[in-house]
Amino acid sequence: MVPAGPRTLFEVPLLLVLDGNSLLHRAYHAGAGDGWVDADGRPIWALRGLFGYLARAAAHLRPDALIVGFDCPSSSARRLTYPAYKAHRPDKAPDLTAQLLEAPSLLRDAGVCTVVHESWEADDVLASAAASARRDGWRSVLMTSDRDAFALLDEHTSVLRVRNGGFDEAVLVEASGLPDLYGVHPWQYRDFAALRGDPSDNLHGVRRFGAATAAKLLAAFGSVEAAWEAGAALVRDAVGDHAARHFTDPAAREIVDRNRELMRMRLDLPIPPLASARLPLSMTVMRKALRTRGINLGPSLWALTGGSPPVVEDGADPIPEVRPWVFRGGLTARRDPTPGQLSLF
Repeated sequence: MVPAGPRTLFEVPLLLVLDGNSLLHRAYHAGAGDGWVDADGRPIWALRGLFGYLARAAAHLRPDALIVGFDCPSSSARRLTYPAYKAHRPDKAPDLTAQLLEAPSLLRDAGVCTVVHESWEADDVLASAAASARRDGWRSVLMTSDRDAFALLDEHTSVLRVRNGGFDEAVLVEASGLPDLYGVHPWQYRDFAALRGDPSDNLHGVRRFGAATAAKLLAAFGSVEAAWEAGAALVRDAVGDHAARHFTDPAAREIVDRNRELMRMRLDLPIPPLASARLPLSMTVMRKALRTRGINLGPSLWALTGGSPPVVEDGADPIPEVRPWVFRGGLTARRDPTPGQLSLF
């Protein structure tokens, strides 16, 4: 059984946007033990895994169009603003770097609409694509393992978050489900993240402000500006003495302002017309491009190329790309999470 397509889940066309860097990293680490290489000994397992993500997401969501975004590999506007941004990260392994550099051209050769903007990141492509879809009357699903995308949630935009366990443990998060996950609304998420900080990007937050304390402050005041205007006494009532002391320190404003600016995603990057990203793609073109790199994916590409789901005989192992998957619109207080969901957040 395959979940219903977008015409039953959504009343308007659906754009699926993938964070290519995020998902290729995840595919690289998940498949490193397999060590897939092509005939020339070049690594391909992360590239193969990325196409697997494309195929499985398309099989379950049945999007009308598809875009994949990547970080610019040569420059970073955020690092120009703040040189310490991501500066703590170790150098990537050569076999990961090689696959990251090749992925955009391979996707384009396969017919997939792929976007890379000078100095900007895949997050900015996701944000701009979601804004473009909204203007054109489409819905969008943003597929990533990055929590920053939660700031983009609204009635038109959902996030398919892939974390530990891969696609089988992904959750579809909608705007209405975010308060049950973090205690904040999407419009508060950037303040929440700025207070808490993001160690993965080398952005420290305000001392004494973890996720719980940040959510308490925003629940009480709505925004960090409103909390600063309310004054120390009211902040102390909301989050306690220690957190209030750090929050009212002038240095906290600098930290929050810096983090919010660096976490803000571009909404205005040029995005190809959605008509140019339409599915289905050509099976012939896609398989030819993949085979030039030693990747052989056939039946699993059916949802990308306008085919029909493969038939699985009774008693046979299900084909991984089309295993049934239950959609979840966020975790609610009225329903216990399924095993593994809580570890994703």
